[in-house]
Amino acid sequence: MIINKELINPQSIVVVGGSNNIHKPGGRIVRNLLDGTYDGELCVVNAKETEVQGVKCYASVAEIPAADLAIISIPSTACPEVMEVLAKQKGVKAFIVISAGFGEETVEGGVLENKMLEIVNEAGATMIGPNCIGLMNTHHQSVFTLPIPTFHAEGVDFISSSGGTALFIIESALTKGLRFASVWSVGNSKQVGVEDVLEYMDKTFDPATSSKIKMLYVESVKQPDKLLFHASSLIRKGCKIAAIKAGSTDSGKRAASSHTGAIASSDSAVEALFRKAGIVRCFSREELTTVASIFTLKEVKGKNCAIITHAGGPAVMLADALSKGRLNVPALEGPIANELKSKLYPGAAVGNPIDIIGTGTPEHLATSIDFCENQFENIDLMMVIFGSPGLVKLYDTYEVLHKKMESCTKPIFPILPSIVTAGPEVKSFVKKGHVNFSDEVTLGTALSRVLNTPKPASTDIQLYGVDVPEIRRIIDQLPASGYLDPAQVRQLLQAAGVPMVDEFTSDNKEEILAFARKVKYPVVAKVVGPIHKSDIGGVALNVQCEEHLIFEFERMMRLPEVTAILVQPMLKGKELFLGSTYEDPFGHVVFCGLGGIFVEVLKDVSYGLSPLSMDEALSMIHSLRAYPIFKGTRGQAGIDEEAYAEVMVRLSTMLRFAKEIKEMDINPLLASDKGIFAVDARIRIEK
Repeated sequence: MIINKELINPQSIVVVGGSNNIHKPGGRIVRNLLDGTYDGELCVVNAKETEVQGVKCYASVAEIPAADLAIISIPSTACPEVMEVLAKQKGVKAFIVISAGFGEETVEGGVLENKMLEIVNEAGATMIGPNCIGLMNTHHQSVFTLPIPTFHAEGVDFISSSGGTALFIIESALTKGLRFASVWSVGNSKQVGVEDVLEYMDKTFDPATSSKIKMLYVESVKQPDKLLFHASSLIRKGCKIAAIKAGSTDSGKRAASSHTGAIASSDSAVEALFRKAGIVRCFSREELTTVASIFTLKEVKGKNCAIITHAGGPAVMLADALSKGRLNVPALEGPIANELKSKLYPGAAVGNPIDIIGTGTPEHLATSIDFCENQFENIDLMMVIFGSPGLVKLYDTYEVLHKKMESCTKPIFPILPSIVTAGPEVKSFVKKGHVNFSDEVTLGTALSRVLNTPKPASTDIQLYGVDVPEIRRIIDQLPASGYLDPAQVRQLLQAAGVPMVDEFTSDNKEEILAFARKVKYPVVAKVVGPIHKSDIGGVALNVQCEEHLIFEFERMMRLPEVTAILVQPMLKGKELFLGSTYEDPFGHVVFCGLGGIFVEVLKDVSYGLSPLSMDEALSMIHSLRAYPIFKGTRGQAGIDEEAYAEVMVRLSTMLRFAKEIKEMDINPLLASDKGIFAVDARIRIEK
């Protein structure tokens, strides 16, 4: 493990480049250390000063006493020489390199960075950065930036690839009342990256003292296996993790690439990795800090929400956001609802949302919460929207809310939007250890992300009867890279145990006609050779008789690049899709969704990282927007989900042992009343 105690809790710190000017990085670092919780030895190196902000200053690093941690804020070209003296002569075991101008800017800068890495590795030391804002925890706040939150052991651990972004995320968190246990800015991640910090947190995790909430801002996933292992391990230990992965679009990738030298990974692979690990994926600072705030509340054990409000509009917007996220706002009716209504002012509504109206009292709020906690059995959580029209002070109302959040077993989400009109009251509420969600739609969206994120996947690989030696034999004997012919595709799918439609391929008309007679009309005819068959008129469906088949055979054989015709019996059913691409360094990403043209038009696909378990495959199916179609709608029969999931698992297992397969899709995979069959598949390999 790279991260050591000298970095986490140093007893002596030297700031190289510290100054009296607190508007410069070196000066601000010294100020932040003096104003913060650090209580060990502190000295500064600056050739122009003898004292910096009341701290003893030395002309060079050669003159300082031994130190645990060195914070470096000097020009990049001077860093390696200074760090060598500190590591070899002064026993420094931890470095935070604030300086920029390294591999993120120039090739020469990259050489300097490599030299620094050699020095710290040789000394068995830890290095954060370069090109970072620093590190903050309960022991020391070694950064040159503001704001500096108050640190609590039970707060959030936050790891960020970007220093500037980290500050904006902290600002967003502080407005919600979110507290921090540590903030890590890893910059260029030359030695310590996001994955290494997660590994440290996993290996040192103590259920009694460690923070159970982690926020990540990631620009490049360099070690996906490490991230997957330690994130899922932490979640199994009781932690919750929310993350933004920047660079998910082409323009975003360019921005990430120029920032700290990161190269963005494939977004579908990231999505699949996060799903497998159980990480809640977020797409904005507000969403990230909202999800982390949700993590601080009592655990949600269902999807039925009660909305308690004194203003109708926000409640309606919240109900819409919850419904879009597949959460429920069930109707509250019958004798219990009538009893609640009788205890509120005339004009109040209790159908859900429960609207106690603008003149509703703190007692009305307490009564509504009590009914949701004790009487309405179909409610799992409560969302309370309570602001001020400027006529009343809300201390009493928020005191009721505070007490109910402490005593109720069902989680309560406070939405207190009047952060200007009722600023002091909201601050007083937050100071009692609560968070506040000032925007109901952001909360509704974030909560749906939390509840729709699957648990970490099983790490056991099961073969499910997949014939791995046969798969390897087929792949190893293939002569070259490229798309496989239908016979080779069929061999691989058979070895994986994937059911297939009967088919026959030939360039001989009589052989084709004989096969069609055997399987009985109607049949389907397709060209062999071109990749996109439909685009050139290379697919004929519902061929009903011999004359029709002869016509299609002769027409198709004249199309460009056609080498043969493939014939299958015509089956009826729902068209599904299964596909995969190989994304280095993640491995195979498996896609599922509706088949035919829908996969390209609707782009409603779910991602998973190979190998998949049955639970993962079923979770992928359930997360599709088209899932109601899979279940069966308007009198149509549903599909056999278990059979579809099993095909996904078998294919993902095959891919696990065949890295040469770079692209594969089965479209359509037909779900009929006789079972699920692969109708058309293509596989591309690189050897």
